[in-house]
Amino acid sequence: MAAVTQVTNWFAEPELGGQYAALVKGFYKDAGMDMTIIPGGPQVSSVQIVASGKAQFGVVQADDLLIARQQGIPIVAIAAIFQKNPQGLIYHKGQNIKSVTDLNGRKVYVAPGTTYWEYLKKAYKLDKVQEMKYTGQLVNFVNDPTAVTQGYITNEPFTLKQQGVETGILLNADFGYNPYANVLFTTEKMIKDNPDRVKAFVQASLKGWSYYKDHPDEINPYIKEKNPDLPLDVIKFGAEAEKELIFGGDAATHGVGYMTKERWSTLIQQLSDIGVLKTKEEADNVFTNEFLPRQ
Repeated sequence: MAAVTQVTNWFAEPELGGQYAALVKGFYKDAGMDMTIIPGGPQVSSVQIVASGKAQFGVVQADDLLIARQQGIPIVAIAAIFQKNPQGLIYHKGQNIKSVTDLNGRKVYVAPGTTYWEYLKKAYKLDKVQEMKYTGQLVNFVNDPTAVTQGYITNEPFTLKQQGVETGILLNADFGYNPYANVLFTTEKMIKDNPDRVKAFVQASLKGWSYYKDHPDEINPYIKEKNPDLPLDVIKFGAEAEKELIFGGDAATHGVGYMTKERWSTLIQQLSDIGVLKTKEEADNVFTNEFLPRQ
């Protein structure tokens, strides 16, 4: 049994449910891996940890993977869990907001330098937005009915509703910026030297996702145990809300984890357009479907 480590991009949550299901149900063990999952967080870089060799596999957003490659870190996407990106901009229901252009003139709480925000600003000419630093706290948004905040469709709408705040969300994906989310990745070296292990990891992970889809209530208490700050009802909401984003789109036809050259090429072009990528790379270098189960 080989000792294998993966590092996620955030604390335990339903958006990572399939990875935890594969661990709990022994799918990694069945594939010959004694698996450790290191949770991510604001101070944890899955890219740096995998690049350093402290973990063999990681979870990252597609745009961050491209940025890492530009910095000379040779990582490759081996499966994309979210076909549709769950991130967007949340507003108070009843506000006259139907498009990203309607954000002009409003306070928008967003993390500085996020690529989706840079893209949306340029694409929709958001030159009259008052940018406010997103801190992870929602209190300023709650107290200002005209304000907008970044968030995930799988999380904040539910927690805000519990506080009596009805919201709507503009999904970035619906406005042209749809990088794959929660991408499983490894290094070029790992693919070259140990393709069988890469395949075993991908297939056990995806088996976990199929299990989590049908049995979230069995796995959610484990996620809660690993992340006590996340209420069980929020986990349950997220597990339901994310299903279409993971199992819809190309995954409905080709299976979970599937990626296309077109999607990666579009993202490379978008990041080049906003100056995040200085040199364009061939999409074929950044991802592979070779380790996915044959449909």
